[in-house]
Amino acid sequence: MKTDSIANLDIDATRVEGMILALGAIGAHSGTGVCRTAYSPEWVAAQDLVAEWARAAELDVRFDAAGNLWARSEGSAGGKPIVSGSHIDSQCPGGRYDGALGVLAALIAISALKAEFGAPKVPLEMVSLCEEEGSRFPSAGFWGSRAIVGKITAEDCITVVSASGETIGAAMADIGYEPAHISEAVRDDIRAFIELHIEQGPILEDADLPVAVVDAITHIRHTRVTLTGQSNHAGAFPMDIRCDPMAGFAEVVTAVINHADALGRPAVTTVGQCIPDPNAPAIIPRAVTFTIDARHPDPDAAAEMYRTHDSILAEVAARRGLTLETEIQIDHPACLSDPALLAALDRGAEAAGAPTMHMASGAGHDSQQMAQICPVAMVFVRSEGGRSHTPEEFSTVDDIVAGIRVLAGALYDLAY
Repeated sequence: MKTDSIANLDIDATRVEGMILALGAIGAHSGTGVCRTAYSPEWVAAQDLVAEWARAAELDVRFDAAGNLWARSEGSAGGKPIVSGSHIDSQCPGGRYDGALGVLAALIAISALKAEFGAPKVPLEMVSLCEEEGSRFPSAGFWGSRAIVGKITAEDCITVVSASGETIGAAMADIGYEPAHISEAVRDDIRAFIELHIEQGPILEDADLPVAVVDAITHIRHTRVTLTGQSNHAGAFPMDIRCDPMAGFAEVVTAVINHADALGRPAVTTVGQCIPDPNAPAIIPRAVTFTIDARHPDPDAAAEMYRTHDSILAEVAARRGLTLETEIQIDHPACLSDPALLAALDRGAEAAGAPTMHMASGAGHDSQQMAQICPVAMVFVRSEGGRSHTPEEFSTVDDIVAGIRVLAGALYDLAY
């Protein structure tokens, strides 16, 4: 690697900041926030702006059948492309950086490499994925990347609906896409995928580092649990003969959270929702329904954690005379980064002079979907206060430029 050349690659911090602000102005919300949902007018305008920037960089631009935007720097030796990018949609409201920063980083890195070194040997592509957040269509999450890996059908375009009952296919048709053709978005020719993203947590800030190389994306399992007992009077029914699902719920919550505490980082468990029935101050509930969000990036450790949770639920329900029902609503397996891509990112960080660390992602990303068709890895950029999914999320331009330099160094290493 020409380390001196990469270290001096022209990444104009002022231009980077200007692009972030210009993109963030589309769908601007709450001062520093963004509300930009998939297939909305704001999303169309944002994709068009990124396409305009890509054409100005003399990249070949196209939109696929799902609405993903691709910008390609052709390789002199041909072959399968190396792709970098992220998603362009947001939470409502979200911030300027989640997803969008990965799109801009890929565009800036590929453009700078092309301007400095000419055409790569291996094709390089930027992708701006059409949907990741599920903020308009709750069950659509990772729609763009799932379309690329062949996990979306024309039938899904009818069954995936918004809170108001609108189908995602109708939203696509409104802006000129044909839902019946969505399978044409499938790619089977991608050599590797690297995604840059803000961290969404406090680890980099705690370590006082601008950038991390992500070696794994966590396994995420959401379980919906219902404990059913007997509803009775809160004062007249003795404690020793109750079948109280709220008491069982309290035991389960304490046990699963204490288990994550005992395992230590990076294990996490969250009970984020609890619905007692009835929900009244002087009635023993008939049933309590709640959710357990449990995550670990090590596949074996995740499996053991889930077995422990299942055991806790079964034991508490049996001892308290409760009926137990569970439904796994989300189960995204852990995604380990490709060793060769990790090595390229490490070399890119060294060439860029950017201090880094390796860490796992505690959030899900499009990279987990892309891993079904190609090797993947990620780069994290420090987020102030670990904030994300909020208008208050913020990353400094210096940290962002450091992340772009790490990405560019890896792309140079792999493609030039």
